[in-house]
Amino acid sequence: MHASSDAAPMAAVIPKSAPTVGQAFPFGASRLGLMAVCFFLISLLGYLDYLTGYEQSLLLFYLVPIALATWFGGLILGLIFSILSVAAWVASDLFAGIPTVGFWNLGMASAAYAVFTVLLSKLRTLLGELEHRVRERTKALRHEIAERERLDREIAEVADRERRRLGQDLHDSLCQHLTGTALTAQTLREKLAARSAPEIAEADKVVRYIEEGIDLSRNMARGFFSPELEAEGLMFALQGLAASTSERFQIACGFDSEGDVRIPDSTVATQLYRIAQEAVMNAIKHANAQCVDIHLQENARSITLSISDDGMGLPEKLPQGEGLGLRLMSHGAAMIGAEFHARRNAGAGTIIMCKVGIPNELDPTS
Repeated sequence: MHASSDAAPMAAVIPKSAPTVGQAFPFGASRLGLMAVCFFLISLLGYLDYLTGYEQSLLLFYLVPIALATWFGGLILGLIFSILSVAAWVASDLFAGIPTVGFWNLGMASAAYAVFTVLLSKLRTLLGELEHRVRERTKALRHEIAERERLDREIAEVADRERRRLGQDLHDSLCQHLTGTALTAQTLREKLAARSAPEIAEADKVVRYIEEGIDLSRNMARGFFSPELEAEGLMFALQGLAASTSERFQIACGFDSEGDVRIPDSTVATQLYRIAQEAVMNAIKHANAQCVDIHLQENARSITLSISDDGMGLPEKLPQGEGLGLRLMSHGAAMIGAEFHARRNAGAGTIIMCKVGIPNELDPTS
């Protein structure tokens, strides 16, 4: 399955500029060139009409120069060449030896050319208005997409800032408070031990529970705010995620990388870390995985993060509404322009993969 945000594909299908009807004549940019071509075609058709005689009329072929003049030159020029076409037709018949042309035939030909010219001019005008509306709508859509991407970035920044603040508060406030409580409980336990009080066993449990609460709070704080992500880089943060997951949930969670992967862009590193964090939690809570592997690799053009597990895996056909975890990971990948894939493992479990290209500012060789 390939998942991505709504804004990326929409932006991809919008052309940079819409074509314009009748704005350029293919045989020359000037109006004089258009008139020369149309006059040449009428003269050529008149000569061919003279050669074929009265029996083989070429009235239908005069529509070609009339259409060119109308489409690229406008209604007035089209009507002028309609009159010239009728004149060429009459002249060719006269030079062919036909003394007179029937008034009915002359009127029908003139009326047909005039109606054709007017209808073609109207069609050109309608197409021009339609393309103008398409261009305006395309411009509006591009503006809406740009605004949506800006709002997505602002929402992501606000959410990340609040997440960091909450993690910092947990780490600096709650953990410190629990640490002080643990020291107080330890002091109380020592006093009870000095008096050989029977409540010493309960005091040991209180101390152990408080220490477990400290570890749990620190793990939660690390989930919201990972200071090593900025200090040491993504590799160190993922290694800490694997270690804390193994300790907290008592499963085998490991991390490995192919070489030293450095991502100076903190936004990219943060989103990759959040994707790995969400994938690991989904594997544990929803897939009942007992083994999770986090892998990070880099080549000349991209950085790939993959998370595989041995859980129950994704269904062969996902329901119409994907889970929140998949949507969050897909949205995070779209925020940094990355490809996101989630599929069943060949053996068992699920493989989550996120591949982000290396722009110039991330490429160490640039």
